[in-house]
Amino acid sequence: MNLKYFIGVDVGSGSVRAALVDKSGHIIKTAVKNLQTWKPKADYYEQSSNNVWECCEYVIKAVAENIDPENVIGIGFDATCSLVALDKNGNPKAVSDSCNNEQNIIMWMDHRAQSEADFINKTGHGILEYVGGKVSLEMEMPKLLWLKKNMPNQWSEYGFFFDLPDFLTWKATGSMSRSLCSLVCKWNYECSVDGKRGWNMDFLRKIGLDDLAGEDFKKIGKKVLMPGDYCGGLTNEVARSLNLLPGTPVATSIIDAHAGGLGMIGAKGQNIDDNMSSRLGLICGTSTCHMAVNTEPIMVKGVWGPYFSAMVPNMWLNEGGQSASGMLLDFVIASHPAGAKLLNNCSSGDARNHLRKLLTQMANNQGLEDVSLLTKDFHVWPDYHGNRSPLSDPEMKGMVIGLTINNSEENLALLYLATIQALSYGTRHIIDALYQAGYAPFKSLPVCGGITKDPLFVQIQADAVGLPVLKPHEKESVLVGAAILGACASSYFNNVQAAIQSMGGTADVVKPNLKIKSYHDKKYQVFLKMFQDQLQYRSIMNS
Repeated sequence: MNLKYFIGVDVGSGSVRAALVDKSGHIIKTAVKNLQTWKPKADYYEQSSNNVWECCEYVIKAVAENIDPENVIGIGFDATCSLVALDKNGNPKAVSDSCNNEQNIIMWMDHRAQSEADFINKTGHGILEYVGGKVSLEMEMPKLLWLKKNMPNQWSEYGFFFDLPDFLTWKATGSMSRSLCSLVCKWNYECSVDGKRGWNMDFLRKIGLDDLAGEDFKKIGKKVLMPGDYCGGLTNEVARSLNLLPGTPVATSIIDAHAGGLGMIGAKGQNIDDNMSSRLGLICGTSTCHMAVNTEPIMVKGVWGPYFSAMVPNMWLNEGGQSASGMLLDFVIASHPAGAKLLNNCSSGDARNHLRKLLTQMANNQGLEDVSLLTKDFHVWPDYHGNRSPLSDPEMKGMVIGLTINNSEENLALLYLATIQALSYGTRHIIDALYQAGYAPFKSLPVCGGITKDPLFVQIQADAVGLPVLKPHEKESVLVGAAILGACASSYFNNVQAAIQSMGGTADVVKPNLKIKSYHDKKYQVFLKMFQDQLQYRSIMNS
């Protein structure tokens, strides 16, 4: 009997990846292709939709090579929640004064739309309750408003706007449908507790974007489907390019972090509760997303959501996050004199391995039972790129306490350790906000993403919050999540939940070291005091 496969495609911040996945969620083959990114100004990050799609074609062809096309029965796409701009003919259209139409994507991490986000938040519109009370400048409405204000001559020439995941399904199938995931999470599309669903015209009018409703919302989408729903089949042209069969089912897409949550929320760990609502999923890459699902909607100040069916059908999702995590750790190493020297001779991964060994040696030399105890007098507030949750304050800055005239590798190791701890306390801060709003206590933290390959990062996450961490044996949870969507679109499984159960796999359990709980509790108190102090400094300087 011929084996059947699904292809999961993940468009991240820096690369496009694809995986060939079987019905049990095992990855058979992967491929990767790096993306081009432009940084024309401070806080501007732009990409090219042509480049993205070319990379998608490359990786899909690579994983499907030597596989009978008839055995590839479903494709799923995920991507960053970046804004794609096209003209009326569906061609790329520039999104800044670069006037380069290849630069037609405003990336999720682009922070140009601060004043537009502030303007939207001042409306106090009721729909903002579903994004923790404030729209983020990382979302699409502030970016669209920025384009209208700053590109007035081009505004009427834009024909279509897509969230990047939806752009991919359009390229693959020609379908103009949009994913409920992208729209409710990043476009302020209404899907409320009282059953209302659709674009909120009162909101669009108040923020000055009601012209997007023209021609029955042609520019931003009218037909909305749930992630995993059949979106369409591969067009003849695309199928030919990919060496696959025309009509191969393509799933309605999902945001990349949500794909990671989908791919690992069903992972089974020894003596770990498998109730989805008992788990807070951490998808840790350039940034970190914290995913919690519940059968009932819960409003959480400073945390996005509740979003209906944005990740798991018929469940409400709350999404916390840190705007810079992996990116921050890379910066901390690269910007330190000792780190710059290290990176001249080794990779980032090797540098981290070296720092872990150095920390162990330092702890042993000082007779400490745990490396975390090294940072008693060294503290970090990690918001070098603003705070996404739970403060929802993009103007927050990073802070370091404990600096000395020391540029040694040992000093870098302490800074690296304190930054990992700070990111972990940030997770605890988000958990506290979820509990305060009414979430039942979590019982485990499933984790995935590049920085979870660092065992020190994983252990400190467990220690800082006092919960076991689940590390899926299938390391590429985001790709598995995208493949789960493809499996659903192919009708191989009856529903998304069945696909999660079959393809979720198993996981190692990393238990917290409870012996140092009181130490982390004290560090967490310092952590909270640091942001309060920063707000005080801001108040003094603005008075």
